[in-house]
Amino acid sequence: MGKKKDKDVDAEDHGKGQRSPKLCGTNYPVSIAFIVVNEFCERFSYYGMKAVLTLYFIHYLHWDKNLSTAVYHAFSSLCYFTPLLGAVIADSWLGKFRTVIYLSIVYVIGHVVKSVGAIPDVGDSTVHVVLSMLGLVLIAFGTGGIKPCVAAFGGDQFDEEHTEERRKFFSIFYMSINAGSVLSTIITPILRGDVKCFGGDCYALAFGVPAALMVIALVVFIAGSGLYKKSPPEGNVLVRVCKCIGFAIRNRWNNSKKSPKRSHWLDWAEEKYPKRLIQEIKMVFRVLVLYIPLPMFWALFDQQGSRWTLQATRMNMDFVMGVCFCVVKMLNALLILVFIPIFDMGVYPLIGLCRIKLTPLKKMAAGMILAALAFCAATVVEINVIPPPAKESLVQVYNLMDSEVTVQFPGHTVFSDPLKSYEVTSLQYRQTLITFYDVYTFNVFSVYITIIHYSQLFFSLFRYNGVVCKTNSDQYLIDLGLLDFGAFYTVILSKVGDRVQFLMEDIQANNIHIAWQVPQYVFITAGEVMFSITGLEFSYSQAPASMKSVLQAGWLMTVAFGNVIVLIVAEGAGMEQWTEFLLFAGLLVAVSIIFSIMAYFYTYVDPDQLDKIFREDTDDEKVESSDGKKNEAVSLTDMPKQTKM
Repeated sequence: MGKKKDKDVDAEDHGKGQRSPKLCGTNYPVSIAFIVVNEFCERFSYYGMKAVLTLYFIHYLHWDKNLSTAVYHAFSSLCYFTPLLGAVIADSWLGKFRTVIYLSIVYVIGHVVKSVGAIPDVGDSTVHVVLSMLGLVLIAFGTGGIKPCVAAFGGDQFDEEHTEERRKFFSIFYMSINAGSVLSTIITPILRGDVKCFGGDCYALAFGVPAALMVIALVVFIAGSGLYKKSPPEGNVLVRVCKCIGFAIRNRWNNSKKSPKRSHWLDWAEEKYPKRLIQEIKMVFRVLVLYIPLPMFWALFDQQGSRWTLQATRMNMDFVMGVCFCVVKMLNALLILVFIPIFDMGVYPLIGLCRIKLTPLKKMAAGMILAALAFCAATVVEINVIPPPAKESLVQVYNLMDSEVTVQFPGHTVFSDPLKSYEVTSLQYRQTLITFYDVYTFNVFSVYITIIHYSQLFFSLFRYNGVVCKTNSDQYLIDLGLLDFGAFYTVILSKVGDRVQFLMEDIQANNIHIAWQVPQYVFITAGEVMFSITGLEFSYSQAPASMKSVLQAGWLMTVAFGNVIVLIVAEGAGMEQWTEFLLFAGLLVAVSIIFSIMAYFYTYVDPDQLDKIFREDTDDEKVESSDGKKNEAVSLTDMPKQTKM
């Protein structure tokens, strides 16, 4: 037992003392280059797969939109709950290096299974569904499990004194995430749509390329093995922490009246557990308490892919020079690549010149305020966007006959009086569900059709050149031309000799250009730079060595809880969209004030100092122990010899 402990101590000292070669004479270890490339490839793999996942559900598995959306968000949530499992495995049993390798293999297997499930010749629809779900579960465990380990492992590569370089590393690390996201979001949909295989869209290739990128990520990570600083796991950390907390609670409950008060409730565990473990748990608890308000930021941030996207579909997307909606969709990731160097080399140094001490928690609070401003901008845009009427149908009838006409819709009494010749009438009819898609004819003399144009597809405008219109005896191909977003159109076909076509715009198109969304994206991205990157580095710097991955997992779980908040507010509030945006902005401002008060009372710690403090305590105990043995030996020699009586 003693030999094993000595080996562990030697391995730990070797892991901490090993110095990696530096990049070009800087204080950046060469090993971080492998970690950054690994993260780029892994994020390309993840976001590339997600870019076509919903389309795969709808067009390949033939699921409806509700089921597809539910499975998509369930998968996303699982990816942010599994980091806790990966963190426990890394800090307790395998260490960060081996955990990343083993779970990356699981990740690759998940991608391969997902790709095979997208091949039409492999089994029937049931097999495709089973393989797809199995692949997604494996991917969720793979990507979630390595999330906290890779970031913490990168931070481990830096020497104790190079805190500024480590802070900039997390910025570079975050840039690699967004670079992978941008490229994969562009490339993967092209592979699906432009490349045809098995008689249709090539989903197998669209999922296969991310699988190949994940293989490259794994190979690159293993290639840097000889350069990494590898700290061994500390044993079953989570179990020891839970036992220590449980003992402290029981001991306090049983002995609080008999024993004197203690400064902290965890100090009641001192009778059984070492002071270092108790101090480390205190450090983690202080950070976790700060995490409580943070999900509100992610609740706003993650609405870029839902509420903001829906807002964009109701705006004018007529871009010049071929710029399409996908650019706006990727605007956040593109701005991240621009803003990170601007903040690191411009904004933060300028604030420092003003003699303002910008601590990590102050940066995070400022990031929250910027995100709230983003939603204020989104509110202004939403108020000016004309939404399609909710639960309403616009019905217009044009009587082009020489006599009166009675119009009857089965199950509805919308027109009570007959329509006179050449009379135009309209009715805004409010009904929970009423849809008119039929073509009505009057003695094969004239026909009318009302077209409601409202689309959520990611294109600018639509041109309808070959719309088919049928009567009982004839069929017409009509050219409706360009139909704009948010507009309601009425088309009249009149046949008196040659066919004559009329197109009228009943409700004007929405002229609010999608470029008005740019300010809200600028605000939310600036907030992300100050909040997310800083929080990532803060979670690492304030965690003890034995729990760095666990604290990274706690940071990632705030994202998952943020999505839960969105679901609760969106489903339960039932309010207009602009008021919902304003509500989220107000909630985040309130949360940022609470967070600022909590941050004011937080004391920054240096976890590396624990090694020095408790090493000195151990040395003092050894000295005292050796002095005690010497004194005991002296007293024994000074004693007179006893004689037998």
